[in-house]
Amino acid sequence: MQNTKHPSYTDNTGVIQYNMTNDYMFRYILQKNEKVLKGLICALLNLKPNQIVSVEIRNPIDLSKNITGKDFVLDIKVLLNSNQLLNLEMQVKNEFNWADRSLTYLCRAFDQLQSGQDYEETLPVIHIGFTDFSLFPDEPEFYATYRMINVKNHAQVYSDKFTLSVVDLTQIDKATEEDKSSKIDYWARLFKAKTWEELQMVAQNDEYLQEAASSIRIANEEEIVREQCRAREDALRRERTLERDNKILQEKYQQALDEKASLLDERASLLNERASLLDKRASQQVEISSLQDENALLRKQLAEFQAQASKN
Repeated sequence: MQNTKHPSYTDNTGVIQYNMTNDYMFRYILQKNEKVLKGLICALLNLKPNQIVSVEIRNPIDLSKNITGKDFVLDIKVLLNSNQLLNLEMQVKNEFNWADRSLTYLCRAFDQLQSGQDYEETLPVIHIGFTDFSLFPDEPEFYATYRMINVKNHAQVYSDKFTLSVVDLTQIDKATEEDKSSKIDYWARLFKAKTWEELQMVAQNDEYLQEAASSIRIANEEEIVREQCRAREDALRRERTLERDNKILQEKYQQALDEKASLLDERASLLNERASLLDKRASQQVEISSLQDENALLRKQLAEFQAQASKN
């Protein structure tokens, strides 16, 4: 990682081709620029810059390597001050599995002990996700933090080594005063900025945000970065197209099933009507047979009466 002076981003105008909601751009800038990474961590964890002694990315990637497929892992695992593990991830598309996914990543990071180490040596782990959707739409929150707590008193923390946080980029307006004091809302706006003018407005009074803005300009000027960002967007676009096509096929299939079910219902109704008619006809036949028996009995009685009368 290098901290170098970048050309001014204030000269740019118009639309930003790729901002930091692109997960490759997010990964690229935070891996490439340590000052930006430190500034973001300070905001998220409410730290002062001098409290960050060291940051070490534990899963560095070759930023020039082609990114193919949706399964390429672009989250960032950071060892902070050699005593805390921090996982940062950008997720724009709602795959409706964020809770399980983030918890899985957190558990993997927590399972860090080597043979011979004591449990007390386990480092605290934090997973912080930036989402462009609300995890709990009924109770949206800008910056939420979750821990394992006592379900009765909702206060006692089972362990402070296990933390999940979510920054909802769609709820920036719900930032609390505490969020604002750490400028988390500014970082969120920087990630979401669509124009250079908007980026300049967000970054104008903070050196770390300015560094991030400069890095975004540099990255957008590098062909290899643009290609990787484009590849990520293309992959997501293909995925959305596939999901849309699958949805259309499923809807057509369901429509065909519904039509078939409707025809079967109609056929069943006709069969029921026919059965009802047959039952009615059978009942009528029974009535006719009974009347015929009664008629035969009456005729027999009449014949006996006539025979008796003739004798008299």
